[in-house]
Amino acid sequence: DAGLLGGNVHPSPGEISLAHNGILFLDELPEFRRSVLETLRQPLEEGKVTISRAAGTMTFPASFMLVAAMNPTPDGKMPDESRCSPREIQNYLGRISGPLLDRIDLHIEVPTVPFDKISGMEAGESSEQIRQRVIAARNIQLRRFAQSKAIMSNANMSSRALKVCCQLDEASLDLMKQAMAHVGLSARAYDRILKVARTIADLAQQEHIHSDHVMEAIQFRELDRQIWT
Repeated sequence: DAGLLGGNVHPSPGEISLAHNGILFLDELPEFRRSVLETLRQPLEEGKVTISRAAGTMTFPASFMLVAAMNPTPDGKMPDESRCSPREIQNYLGRISGPLLDRIDLHIEVPTVPFDKISGMEAGESSEQIRQRVIAARNIQLRRFAQSKAIMSNANMSSRALKVCCQLDEASLDLMKQAMAHVGLSARAYDRILKVARTIADLAQQEHIHSDHVMEAIQFRELDRQIWT
């Protein structure tokens, strides 16, 4: 635990602070103690972590991109192949709390890749093409927030900035209303969906957010749907 969060007798930075301005990858996420996972909430929200020990209290920077991986079931198999009961699978997924999930922008399921796709020679979009799309989207965001010292990207948008930069049309508002009602999304998850939808629109070089952008962003809340439906 101290290795991840920092600490020991004297407050010292852990992995989450060493990952500041970088990427923190946590494999087998549900295998971490829940108390440890819950401490990720502060740095994910505030970009810093406060450690209190007998020798004193210290705050370290911890603004990182969290990337985590987990099996879909306790035995590591796909749900339709698992020997675990539905309750066991639900309890396994439930080790990651709703408040922590709210702070993770994207949750996606990685399905089994069929043999035909693995062995096929069909070329997809190249890494360079993807890189150029990302650079173009980042330039859009840099121009959007050029007058702000606190906001550098869509992920940093405040509630006030969301109202200005993420205005939705009637179709998009209806989709969000349905998602809030049927999936049980929180207000924080709502804000995350808006930020992701804005980014999807930027990647598509679209000035305004459309319903298809919102639908795609909602679909990236995979664990919300599994746990609450």
